[in-house]
Amino acid sequence: MQGKVSFQEDAMPVVYAGVDVSKEWLDIHLHPLGESRRFCNDKTGIRQLKRLLARHRLASIVMEATGKFHRPAHRSLWLDGFAVAVVDPLRARMFARACGYLAKTDRLDARFLALLAESLRPPADTPPSPHIEALQELVNARSAAKCDITALQNRSKTATTALLRGELNRLVRRLEQHVERLDKEIERRVGEDPQLYRKAEILTSIPGIGRVTALALMAGMDELGSCSGKQAAMLAGLAPIANDSGARTGRRSIRAGRPAPRRALYMAALSACRYNPALARFADTLKAAGKPAKVILVAVMRKLLVLANC
Repeated sequence: MQGKVSFQEDAMPVVYAGVDVSKEWLDIHLHPLGESRRFCNDKTGIRQLKRLLARHRLASIVMEATGKFHRPAHRSLWLDGFAVAVVDPLRARMFARACGYLAKTDRLDARFLALLAESLRPPADTPPSPHIEALQELVNARSAAKCDITALQNRSKTATTALLRGELNRLVRRLEQHVERLDKEIERRVGEDPQLYRKAEILTSIPGIGRVTALALMAGMDELGSCSGKQAAMLAGLAPIANDSGARTGRRSIRAGRPAPRRALYMAALSACRYNPALARFADTLKAAGKPAKVILVAVMRKLLVLANC
């Protein structure tokens, strides 16, 4: 009997699952079985998804990152012991095009995510802690409010009607009060979590990195301190990408990566070039070598990120 059970278990095919996530639906494809299913993106649908996955011998699950919509399913699957890799939507789309498919539907996306799981074997991702998720939400809300304030102030400067200027200024004051409340809540949450508090103190100890930049790095790059400097630079989109072919040596440039931490580091680099003696000397050395101003600034941003990652 033991031999029969072992034979039956070994006969089960290894399955790769692709999960395409939208606000309303979870589309799943099981490869090489060719089975496709759709579940609601809610607690009931996630339970049904887990029951389906539990019936198979899973090698890997690949899910597309879709803002907040993939997080409940990712966390629930991870808590039940499923290894889930969350991939960039652009990477998944480029993989489908490399396979010769230009059409895009939820069912097709799930299928190519399953094929990507088999071909590329992306590593599983651990969902961020609830404290980090809350911090990310608050920091992103603060950043959006600051952008709205700038837009309203620009409109107010060009408005010629007194009534419109008054309305815009009132909106600006309300948003400034909103930002103040967000700042208090962010500081309260950071103060209540020893890890976040310690990380904030370390980051702000670096000349050039202020409180806002530190919070942006903590919210946007939870991997800081657990990866190498090169990996951190790639995550932030600050690593120079080679562009060589044959005898041609192309110009290196930065691209992709996470925009929020990169924007925060841009302002921090401007400050560090003036108030961080070591980085100011580094910038002067690059300037003496004839490097363009933007290249120097990106190099300082990368240095700051490497220091923050130590």
